[in-house]
Amino acid sequence: MANFWQKARTSGLILSIVAVLFSCVLIAQQGLQLGQDFTGGYVTEFQIVQDLTTQALEQHLTPYVEGEFKLANLGTLQWQLFQPPQDNLSQPLAWQTELPADLGLQILDSRYVGAQIGAELIEQGGLALFVSLLAVALYLIVRFEWRLALSASLALLHDVLLTVAFFVLIGMEFDLTVLAALLAIIGYSLNDSIIIGDKVRELVRAHPDNPVANTINQALASTLGRTIITSSTTLTTIAAIWWLGGASLHGFASALFVGIVLGTWSSIFVSATLPQWLGLSYDNYQQKLTDKELQQLAEP
Repeated sequence: MANFWQKARTSGLILSIVAVLFSCVLIAQQGLQLGQDFTGGYVTEFQIVQDLTTQALEQHLTPYVEGEFKLANLGTLQWQLFQPPQDNLSQPLAWQTELPADLGLQILDSRYVGAQIGAELIEQGGLALFVSLLAVALYLIVRFEWRLALSASLALLHDVLLTVAFFVLIGMEFDLTVLAALLAIIGYSLNDSIIIGDKVRELVRAHPDNPVANTINQALASTLGRTIITSSTTLTTIAAIWWLGGASLHGFASALFVGIVLGTWSSIFVSATLPQWLGLSYDNYQQKLTDKELQQLAEP
């Protein structure tokens, strides 16, 4: 049985490595579809008197709205229309006064988000993500032996990369709510990795003669129930947010859902398995004495 779990963990780690490489290629080739928070454009929030589907409302607006646009439902009879920056737009907001009266459209808010603001958000958001990963890495270095610390850090990077690749793959917009979800994913995945890492360290110290592979299996067996229960309850909450929170929270909920699934996977197959590949052993926790200290101990 122990051999089976060791092979399963190794296969999972190899699969994660392949997925990370594929994600890097995918992100480099296709790039993210940035949302209005980053690209800038014209944002119009309005209310209508008819209860229409997104497709039906789009058909009503297409003859009047110049250029490309995207609709998002904000609630009962409330919508948001976004027009990305386009060079061929002569009067981007003229449609607001040209719509037929039977639609009963009432403008609630109309604004322009500048490209400069979007560039600043990209820079600040990327910096926040980098600082978070760096702070977590420093914390892990202080808390754990370097093999466990490096493995946990790579597990975090694994979760972020694969979540971003998921958004690239399905073509979903990447906005500020998704960026916030990535920061939350880092914290969640870190918590799981620390719990398993603590258990691995404790068992390695307590059973020096036990093979590291068996020790890691025991650590995972003792924490697996807690991991599954925590992940399941969290995913249930996120599913409720996706179902009831409206279109504006779909990106946030989707990123969290995917990130937590990946975080659970990586804490088992990356954070707990990689230290074994790096040569984790009982000797790593033994204090090494200098030649001077050894000479002093040898003296009568």
